[in-house]
Amino acid sequence: MAHFAIAIHGGCGVMAKLNLTEAEWSAARADLAQALRMGWAKLVAGAGALDAVAAAVVVMEDSPHFNAGHGAALNTNGEHELDAAVMDGATLGAGAVCAARRIRNPVKAARALMERGESVLLTGSAADSFAQDQGLDIVDPHYFTTERRREALASMKAHEQAGTSLSASEAEKHGTVGAVALDAAGHLAAATSTGGFTNKPVGRVGDSPIIGAGTYARDGACAVSGTGKGEYFIRHVVGHEIASRMRYLGETLKKAADKVVMEDLAPYKIGAGLVAIDAAGNIAAPYNTDGMFRGWVTVEGDLYVATHDEVFFVERLAGGTTRGGE
Repeated sequence: MAHFAIAIHGGCGVMAKLNLTEAEWSAARADLAQALRMGWAKLVAGAGALDAVAAAVVVMEDSPHFNAGHGAALNTNGEHELDAAVMDGATLGAGAVCAARRIRNPVKAARALMERGESVLLTGSAADSFAQDQGLDIVDPHYFTTERRREALASMKAHEQAGTSLSASEAEKHGTVGAVALDAAGHLAAATSTGGFTNKPVGRVGDSPIIGAGTYARDGACAVSGTGKGEYFIRHVVGHEIASRMRYLGETLKKAADKVVMEDLAPYKIGAGLVAIDAAGNIAAPYNTDGMFRGWVTVEGDLYVATHDEVFFVERLAGGTTRGGE
């Protein structure tokens, strides 16, 4: 029997539980659940994994709770520079934009670029112009700004002046959103979107739009979307590394993902996490921080969300299957 599944993350830069009210945590979990429902609805309707991950990421880009789109981090000049990427595991087709400033949903621009088939990555004003030419929503940069991001920038500048940047919390520094999915045809896809890290240098680009690093999908192996200190994800080519460990060493998704996040990146003492899915619909979501916004819908249709260690079962969605029927 055909089956499918989807997983998402909203970044490993999660605040301590006491930093938000329970109502605020509940609102963030509600947006995670809604992102999963939108992606799952695509899969149930017979759409491909790429449609599912894009739909899920759009919800998170539109939510103020995550560092992507509305709610994105501010760079050292107090401006937004947005990155996003998509990858189709069936064709290895990919599209990405980076340092964009006016695209309401950067993941849509990345998808459009992939479908155009001429380039994999566009940057800055060229990315904005491409999105506008494609008829995508273009907004004033102030649309992306929230009070929480202003406060985070002020906090990071204070740390910088005091020489205590290394002691800043993961929530003050960074965050990302992403999704991975398996569709009924057995194809995999990944999508990632971010505002980068707070107080980043102007023009800095992290791993999210770098295919093979923060975003990767290959049918028969896995799809991966990462979150954390992007420079190290690029150096370790994290998404491709996990897929390679599975293909060449025969490791399970969980073993490969845990090895990369918990061992390979451990010496750098950085915040890191990811979501990944394999060709059987197994899901991995390792992280080494206090928490990671995350959630998934299993092949049975069970929807779960989490911010810290506790995982919440939300509901069983229509369209799931059973392991016994595979």
